[in-house]
Amino acid sequence: MDESLEYLYDPIQTDLLYLHRVTTYNMGTFYHRHNGYELYVFLRGNVSFYIENRCYHLQRGDLIVLSPEEMHRSFALDIDEYERITINLQKSYLNRLSTPSTNLSSCFDHRPKGKGNIVHLEENELEQVLHITGKLEQVLSSSDYGADIMRNVLVAQLLLMINLTFKDTDFVPTDIMPNLVRNTMDYIEHHLTEDLTLKHLSEKLFTNSSCISRQFKKHTGLTIRAYILSQRIELSKTYLSEGMSITEACYKSGFGDYANFIRSFTKLVGTSPGKFRKESFAEL
Repeated sequence: MDESLEYLYDPIQTDLLYLHRVTTYNMGTFYHRHNGYELYVFLRGNVSFYIENRCYHLQRGDLIVLSPEEMHRSFALDIDEYERITINLQKSYLNRLSTPSTNLSSCFDHRPKGKGNIVHLEENELEQVLHITGKLEQVLSSSDYGADIMRNVLVAQLLLMINLTFKDTDFVPTDIMPNLVRNTMDYIEHHLTEDLTLKHLSEKLFTNSSCISRQFKKHTGLTIRAYILSQRIELSKTYLSEGMSITEACYKSGFGDYANFIRSFTKLVGTSPGKFRKESFAEL
């Protein structure tokens, strides 16, 4: 199994994971997913951000929302300081903060997959966000009475502001994903359950297989094989959540080997297909 598969799924173990990071070295992640939502605020650096089959060169004030189903990757293009804030949130946590009339998950869920992920904040809007995140950062490191309540208040305030911003935005970011990589992803998406090989992709995309493989790895950090496997696992999760049997979900997702499906699913998702199916129904 490709070693990069270990990075395809990055589980979030707590309701809330807050990170404000500054790095001064060239860094990049593999395409990956989380088991929760992610807010990403870009502050400075020379960074490209990939979401599904799109890529954006970030500007200060760009704010990104990501759902658990969306593969993404950040990549620093040089050694300039790269500063960002990331906040990962469990779905169950947002459900508790929401009300029947105010769904704080709207900006994550109510849009097409891989689209509408970015808004650009003007400096005054960014300062409002940083004011809230600064207070949140202090509260998260406090053990004072009421700190947990204040955490929830600040997260709800931040999410309310972000949802309103997404509702009102007309911002359209410039997609700079190379056509070859986008076309490769699109072909895989539309033929995911078929027999997909690099030779087959080369014939369908009229491009040398080495060129496809090299460009795909450059922009995603993954081999094509690892990417296809991840997409098939994600499809099987959908089927299992809908009540399909494990065997049926395996073969309908494009797997030809049941044992390989069980092994790959457990490794990438962190739990067996049977346990995942059971927990999906428990959440309903």
